[in-house]
Amino acid sequence: MAHYQIHLAYDGTDFVGLQRQAQGRTVQGEMERALRALGWQGAGVQYAGRTDAGVHALGQVMAFRLAWNHDPATLVRALNAHLPADIVVRRAREVPPDFHPRYDARARRYVYRLYCAPRRNPLRDRYAWRVWPCPQAEALHQAAQALPGRRDFSAFGTPPGNSRNPVRTVLRAAWYALGPDEWAFDVAADAFLYRMVRRLVAAQVEIAQGRRSLAAWQQALAEPPAQPWAVLAPPQGLYLAAVYYAPQAPTQLQQPWPETRFRAWWQALWNDEPDAAV
Repeated sequence: MAHYQIHLAYDGTDFVGLQRQAQGRTVQGEMERALRALGWQGAGVQYAGRTDAGVHALGQVMAFRLAWNHDPATLVRALNAHLPADIVVRRAREVPPDFHPRYDARARRYVYRLYCAPRRNPLRDRYAWRVWPCPQAEALHQAAQALPGRRDFSAFGTPPGNSRNPVRTVLRAAWYALGPDEWAFDVAADAFLYRMVRRLVAAQVEIAQGRRSLAAWQQALAEPPAQPWAVLAPPQGLYLAAVYYAPQAPTQLQQPWPETRFRAWWQALWNDEPDAAV
């Protein structure tokens, strides 16, 4: 019996979340159903990070043990044959028996997409947040520059599970223009608090629309209030983009990127081009 790591992408719109729940359709539930069709008898798959209802992924990582007599490429095809249209396994490989997709991760990376328009666009609204008026670019950049570093981020999230530690290390935070009316927030950290990215995005948009001050943002980062800020960006703009396991990944993620490099990386990830680099 081998231990496998798989990379998968999914459209989170019609899921109540990733983690298996008593009621509702989940990514974990669909993956385990596909595995059982291949003879899997495990109690549950392991995953790198939990995503909420409506949140998408291009780089989720799962792991499981399976008695499989074929190569990993055949496993990918077999799983996809049993998965619904809104989930796809992109890659699979054997890993050491002690590998854990969550606890072995050195960094996680999210991308949040938004676009500016005075009225809704049903074809875009499934995968991005429509905002109006359009945020000011310089204000977005100034807000993001304050994020990298190790600090208490409880102003923008809560520790998951039984943990009480709100300290996280943000490795990179930057806004990039994807088009004349579209922006992407690229953020990576050693780990994230619950709903941290969506709160960070919503707060920065408020600043860039002139509805909240940059000074209040900086104060919340320096001296977190008793409760997280209530603002929360909607889920459909958020993507779990990548999970990194290489020891050098945190250092590499701290290096600034020009806009052209981010666009190329994002396009490669979106188009399922193999080995999209850090």
